[in-house]
Amino acid sequence: MSVRSKFVTSAAILSLACLALAPVAVAQDGGATYKAKCAMCHGVDGKGHTPMGKTFKIEDLTSPAVKKMSDADMEAIVSKGKGHMPAYGSSLGPAGVKAVVAFIKSMK
Repeated sequence: MSVRSKFVTSAAILSLACLALAPVAVAQDGGATYKAKCAMCHGVDGKGHTPMGKTFKIEDLTSPAVKKMSDADMEAIVSKGKGHMPAYGSSLGPAGVKAVVAFIKSMK
């Protein structure tokens, strides 16, 4: 095998590995954003057992009702806010909002 074909093969394998790991990276970025912006009220575990969560009767993000929500509906809430929750669309951007929603959907 020539050096060039080894290089092309290695590049192809690396590209496939990056594509396979992309959803994990998004969820991890969403996790960091969630911890920085959401956990104060929603709790690290998403259950809302925080002083702010109890005050505002925040819904458990791990509940079946939340899990059944479409990504679009959840993205709209994160982007535009809801009730006492502020809007994060302009600060996170579409990719950031999608990452947070992906993280929330991954919570057990």
